[in-house]
Amino acid sequence: MNQRSTLLPSAVEAIGGTPLVEMSRITRNVDGRILAKLDHLNPGFSKKDRIARQIIEDAEADGTLSPGQTVVELTSGNTGTGLSIVCGIKGYPFVAVMSRGNSMERARMMRALGAEVVIVDQAEGAIPGQVSGADLELIEAETIRLVEDRGAFRADQFLLKGNFRAHYENTGPEFLAQSNGAVDAFCDFVGSGGSFAGCAAAFKGHNPNIQCYIVEPVGSAVLAGQPITDPNHRIQGGGYSLSDLSYIEPHMVDGYLQVTDDDAIANARRLAREEGIFAGFSSGANVAAALQLLDGPCKGMSIAILICDSGLKYLSTDLWE
Repeated sequence: MNQRSTLLPSAVEAIGGTPLVEMSRITRNVDGRILAKLDHLNPGFSKKDRIARQIIEDAEADGTLSPGQTVVELTSGNTGTGLSIVCGIKGYPFVAVMSRGNSMERARMMRALGAEVVIVDQAEGAIPGQVSGADLELIEAETIRLVEDRGAFRADQFLLKGNFRAHYENTGPEFLAQSNGAVDAFCDFVGSGGSFAGCAAAFKGHNPNIQCYIVEPVGSAVLAGQPITDPNHRIQGGGYSLSDLSYIEPHMVDGYLQVTDDDAIANARRLAREEGIFAGFSSGANVAAALQLLDGPCKGMSIAILICDSGLKYLSTDLWE
């Protein structure tokens, strides 16, 4: 559907169908192409709008979410923004549980969209702006408490199949349709694992030879089997040092890539300056990883990546200093 020529009943139906852009300026001195899906143009400015819609609509369909029931989920801010939009339109009170280490633009945005935002202090010794696995454990504990206290529906992005389905049924097929199937490889910075797993399954179903790579921060590449030496990396939205991500099946993974904080930041800035794409840390990490591939095993190929969220969500961080 061409959303621009169609009258939509709400912002929920505006989720997805984002443009695919070739980043020909960043790759002008590189042998190969990077095809970037602009998911920062979703209504909540991130790819997580997709899973918010899918999780809520799945729960409505199977009866696990009752009319007017409170919805609760932990978030670095993007899933929570998507849920704020979807729940607000559909009439469900939403409570977002978020670490104090995440950028406060996200909390302000969720509150503006009608959500209740519960901020959880970071673990002892944690660095502001750098959310670790220990921080995530504290957020999880508070989320469980709120679900029990309020009889809420847990929109669990780490466990519910809607996270996978949103990308398997929509994002991956969109990539293939918009590129006329011209995708040779895909790399994705992993948070909950849903966008990697869903897109990888869609790509491999279309062509088993499409190579799919997980992207993690240097020093926190637990999925690659490396020791954790820097859990307090600066790439918000992933790299939480979690090894048990239910969506990711080993046979879908062709390799693992690591990106430094500095490379993620430098490439997010390049996106803005050279391509006019104002995005966040994880999008910069995806560009850095794609350039690694084009300089190595995928030279001359077309690499698909997601532009995960908007740079507007990081104005208070050192990303834009």
